[in-house]
Amino acid sequence: RLMALIGQALKWQQHQGLLPPGTNIDVFRGRASVKDEVEEACPAQLNKTIKFGAKSHVSCAKFSPDGQYLITGSVDGFIEVWNFTTGKLRKDLKYQAQDNFMMMDASVLCMTFSRDSEMLATGDQEGKLKVWKIQTGQCLRRFERAHTKGITSVSFTKDSSQLLTASFDHMIRIHGLKSGKTLKEFRGHSSFVNDVIFAPDGHRIISASSDGTVKIWNIKTTECENTVKPYELVAEGSAGVAVDITVHSVQFLPKTVDQFVVCNRSSTITIVNMQGQLSKAFSSGKREGDAFLSSLVSPKGGWIYCVGEDAVLYCFSVTSGALERTVTIHEKNVIGLTHHPHQNIVATYAEDGLVKIWKS
Repeated sequence: RLMALIGQALKWQQHQGLLPPGTNIDVFRGRASVKDEVEEACPAQLNKTIKFGAKSHVSCAKFSPDGQYLITGSVDGFIEVWNFTTGKLRKDLKYQAQDNFMMMDASVLCMTFSRDSEMLATGDQEGKLKVWKIQTGQCLRRFERAHTKGITSVSFTKDSSQLLTASFDHMIRIHGLKSGKTLKEFRGHSSFVNDVIFAPDGHRIISASSDGTVKIWNIKTTECENTVKPYELVAEGSAGVAVDITVHSVQFLPKTVDQFVVCNRSSTITIVNMQGQLSKAFSSGKREGDAFLSSLVSPKGGWIYCVGEDAVLYCFSVTSGALERTVTIHEKNVIGLTHHPHQNIVATYAEDGLVKIWKS
């Protein structure tokens, strides 16, 4: 009788899209045993398209760390939770079924999940930050003036007690979730800070800015320990040229503690170490006008996926350094992309009002 009930519960979960189809459940461990053997491959098959109005296109999107949700934030402030298998809104979340949504007052520029996938933090164009409980849609904490201008990047600390943010106001800050106050501030960039991440050691943060630099900061002292100009690492002999090429993003290479991937507004992606030395470079081979806008590293670190101004997805193999594949993914300016934590699924979003879900 108990097994029958468990069976029904699992069927319901699968039906709701809570469990990927074909998942085996370890009843005694109480969770799905997700197959880990999926070999990473470039997701070049279009699987689903989610249409938004042109005036309400998606400005940021992320898969949750547990792989259950795809959440989008739009220019009209709406935050929506999707079943990425069907391409439909998740109606098993009561608030969405009743047409209530998590919402910001302005365009949603960034979002992040807590490690347990239960909380979502979102930052908007006006410098506001909100923390949500995804299951209920309830706003747990709001920071009315986390920054004086738009927030470009947000991430939780490992214990989910603090939030790290970057902004167009040239600042990087750490906020306390309990106190609702700004705890630390990192000053030194002379233009927009586009991205900021925690280093795996938990003692430093790394930021990317439109001033053309990547900076490595000590969290305890808030001092800048190192400044890297990614462009100069690649373009030898151009050190005399004062070029501040916007750095869009930084992301750690999985399974490494000191290597991170830098995406700047050029046709070359670089892997740099904490000392600021270049360890690898990947080029699209294109000339001007087709610079990269956004990049991400696959969860196991085998691939780097970049999106260019030409609306093409470039798939680089990290081991060989080769450009293995290119796929044209949108008609209009691509904004970004996000990777599923343990499946070969990538979602891309653009100004054409579409979110496209790609599989290998």
